[in-house]
Amino acid sequence: MTNAHRPSCVSRVYRHRPGQTTRARCLFSALIGLRLAAWLGLPDCQAQRPAQNPMSETRQTPEELGYEVFWQDDFNGTTLDPQKWEVRGIGPRALGFVSPEAVAVEDGYLKLSALRKDGRILLGAVGTQGRFQTRYGYFECRAQLQRSPGIWAAFWIQSPDIAKGEDPAVYGAEIDIMEFFRKLGPDIVSHNVHWAYGPNQQTTRGMQSYRPGVSEGFHTFALEWTPEKYVFFVDGYRYYEVTQGLSHIEEYLILSMEIPSREEEIRHTNFPDVFIVDYVKVYKKKPAPPSPAPSPR
Repeated sequence: MTNAHRPSCVSRVYRHRPGQTTRARCLFSALIGLRLAAWLGLPDCQAQRPAQNPMSETRQTPEELGYEVFWQDDFNGTTLDPQKWEVRGIGPRALGFVSPEAVAVEDGYLKLSALRKDGRILLGAVGTQGRFQTRYGYFECRAQLQRSPGIWAAFWIQSPDIAKGEDPAVYGAEIDIMEFFRKLGPDIVSHNVHWAYGPNQQTTRGMQSYRPGVSEGFHTFALEWTPEKYVFFVDGYRYYEVTQGLSHIEEYLILSMEIPSREEEIRHTNFPDVFIVDYVKVYKKKPAPPSPAPSPR
């Protein structure tokens, strides 16, 4: 989520699904990369990274991966559950202002808005800091993304200690499970990992998943976080595996509507807009079954 102290180029580990790529798709991917670079100010080496098709041919559920639900919120009440969430960072944020007025729980959904009121742009953001923090597992939300360019929906995990040092194993990392920049196209979802906030900040940057129709209706966005890697999923399809910036500390969840810092970037934004979340679930690995008792001899 941060744009500060971007390094020139940082290598990353990911795997692409085997198969031939058509010239048309290559050209399309290059254009997408150039648009991302122009908008976010990325160096040319990042601009060449194409939007990626799934690594997996079939969907995978967390249960199939050996997980079971550990923590969840289905937003079936009428207010934000204070045992699980707080409105995060009330106050100025880039061009906007995070406000409880932009957060609602109704009709079985969490609704995070971006809206104009009294000369300000109000933004919705919630987090679990101080209420629920954990490490490792499978983190998933089901959501409908915003309609407008300029603003963007985000589902991410943050470390409470990220600004205290540079080793992500000790101080944690910001893990952007999903960011949706409609300006990149209606079928592109972005993912990132950032660590070592400060002058030596590092980032994986440039991970983009191509998922046709992701801007319409509800979709799932997920991260599998293990001691060895991060794996990013959209609609149950595995897109990226990353081994950089691995955090080994407990972190907290964030859902937010974000806004850039320059007025020209919201010229085509239609307010109000909303990021609608159906549920958030955190899964942990199922305990291994007990070993059978030895047979009597």
